[in-house]
Amino acid sequence: MMRTPRTRFAALLLGAVSLATALAACGSDADPDTVAVNIGYQSKTINTVTAGTLLRELGLLESKLAEIGASNGKTYEVSWHDFASGPPLTAEMIAGKVHIGSMGDYPLSVNGAKTAKLPDVATRWVSTTGYNLRGSLNQVVVPVSSTAEDIEDLRGQVVSTSLGSTAHGNFVSALAAAGMSTEDVRLLGQDPPVGVTALETAQVAALAQFVPFPQRVIFAGQGRLLHDGNTGVPTFHGVVANERYTSANPEVLTAFLEAQREATEYLYDNPLEAAVRVADATGLPPEVVYLYNGPNGVVTFDLTIKPELIAAVETGLPFLKELGALEDLDLASFVDTGALEKLYGGEYESATASLTNPAAITGTDAVCGLPVDDPATASEAWPADADRTSVAATPTCLLRLVAAGGEFRALYVPDAGSGTRIFGQYASWVLDPAAAPEQRLLPFGAIGDARAYAAAHPGTTVLDYQAALAATASD
Repeated sequence: MMRTPRTRFAALLLGAVSLATALAACGSDADPDTVAVNIGYQSKTINTVTAGTLLRELGLLESKLAEIGASNGKTYEVSWHDFASGPPLTAEMIAGKVHIGSMGDYPLSVNGAKTAKLPDVATRWVSTTGYNLRGSLNQVVVPVSSTAEDIEDLRGQVVSTSLGSTAHGNFVSALAAAGMSTEDVRLLGQDPPVGVTALETAQVAALAQFVPFPQRVIFAGQGRLLHDGNTGVPTFHGVVANERYTSANPEVLTAFLEAQREATEYLYDNPLEAAVRVADATGLPPEVVYLYNGPNGVVTFDLTIKPELIAAVETGLPFLKELGALEDLDLASFVDTGALEKLYGGEYESATASLTNPAAITGTDAVCGLPVDDPATASEAWPADADRTSVAATPTCLLRLVAAGGEFRALYVPDAGSGTRIFGQYASWVLDPAAAPEQRLLPFGAIGDARAYAAAHPGTTVLDYQAALAATASD
């Protein structure tokens, strides 16, 4: 008998929890002067880098714990554990083998619910790594050869996703917005790399996944954007910590959050260098990392646990309950901002209230002669032979820059409809002759969105990238 996505996911989760619970019983005596610090992270999920890959590469946590050890006589042994997704990380936390871990909001919710039943390994949500208020950390891509232009075109088709992930939930929301349900498609549960291969070999009609896999497929020329994840529900990745462990070793959590904050500030101050470091450590294209993690990126990095993110967890709970992933989650007990409030002091309330991306594209547009100060239009080009980017006030000005000559690794522009940062060289463009000269070429990540805009604006024309580039000659 074929199992439904719900029963398959529940069976996998139950098996992982059962194994982890058995492992948790297998403890060992430890040297009281040696403290194991086991960190779980997802190297390929690049909006967790400030609590994972970048943090590890910078050595900030080890340095802080060494300073603490010099004063209290303890030795802190830091061990990093890399996971492909949240569920296996949760299994290791239940087993007592990981003390602090970062994961997406749906797995984070499951983590809190499942560990709450096991006092020794109960976790608390202690910080955020990165978020997107529109939900665009999850996207749907189709093969370049696909004729699909909107979600409705996937009716009856096979769609690869990670069951129980935020990408899965986001896709279900996108289906609902289109007047569809999971009964109208055939969901195939696959880990992201497997799903990417399935898309590239035409085994599935679409891939619904989380950062960075959709845009990695696009940058490789193997796919194009169908839905940018904009469901109106925020999505994020956060950090959970074993409450008993951090109560016994509060200095470890303090050091971790201090290190995470410094890694975040490093990313703000050195965005290109940070992207290259993460790319070198993970094997991901640096251009893709920079799309998400650079200035005005798809990800806004911020440690604070915002009301909007807590509300997003509440919104997702019915889906997770229906899936059989959890029964309930006591959010009031799960959220613990105590350590963050101590770290930020009097700034915590204002920092939590702010929804502005601290990493912004700024400067002066050398081609159009305009200030670059509007995140709705600010664009960026990464020259092939340079270790710094060139900025543009608008996407039209960016195309003028490219048309002037030179080779570029990547072009970054905000989608004219959603504002989500996309690759300009893979965008669909709309020429609007009635617009101001610097605003006449508008980029869209999805061809369906470009055509919808053109249909609503008589006189406009949909162009591919090369045609848009050529159109700058008549500006």
